[in-house]
Amino acid sequence: MRSPNLVAIHLRLTETEAALIDRAARLRGQSRTAFVRAAAKQAAADARSEASPWRMSAEAFEAFTRAVSAPAAPVPEMLASLRRKAPWEQAPVKR
Repeated sequence: MRSPNLVAIHLRLTETEAALIDRAARLRGQSRTAFVRAAAKQAAADARSEASPWRMSAEAFEAFTRAVSAPAAPVPEMLASLRRKAPWEQAPVKR
């Protein structure tokens, strides 16, 4: 029995588009419907977020401006990874 709160949305897809969606859904362990529903909900949330203005007090804006204008603090883990040689630059391991 169909829930009265559900609305059906029908899509026309090319075979290539459907195959892409089906493969992605399988990788996530979801049905096509669940995958498309989640992707559509995320796209809708992103669109709303991008279109919504940010509102804050003058004091909060001043604090935000100071924070994004301040020099970045070094991250030790990032510096260490930049100093490390890439695997293809290292000497081969003898076996």
